[in-house]
Amino acid sequence: MPTPISECLYCQNNETLHRLMIKICDLDVSQLFLFKEQSYLGRCNVVYNDHAVDFHELSDKQRNAFMKDVATVGKAIASAFNPAKINYGSYADTISHLHMHIVPKYKDGYGFGGVFEMNPQKTTFSDEEYAEVIKKIRAAL
Repeated sequence: MPTPISECLYCQNNETLHRLMIKICDLDVSQLFLFKEQSYLGRCNVVYNDHAVDFHELSDKQRNAFMKDVATVGKAIASAFNPAKINYGSYADTISHLHMHIVPKYKDGYGFGGVFEMNPQKTTFSDEEYAEVIKKIRAAL
């Protein structure tokens, strides 16, 4: 059963969301957030603006616009941090709101060669360090 808007982490823009992520900016049809857990340096989340649950709910135009935002962020992360690979993940088993995880992976880095962990609780930054990561991403967008 999909999450109702009244309980949606992204639609409610609540304290739980702010404990997990920092908003970077608005994109064409979505918002870009930086995960506070940074075991994968530059890991972000592209969140569709409207409360859609899955790609098949979108028109071709909406889906293409969302995927353009995802590709724009992937390109920016690649430019800003030069990862060996970027993993993309769209899950939403428990939070039913269309979003895409952008997960840079680095050779000899955490989790390289495997499926990324959602929240490994290994690496967090100071406010200044988060600001620097965000600055690099914004400059590359």
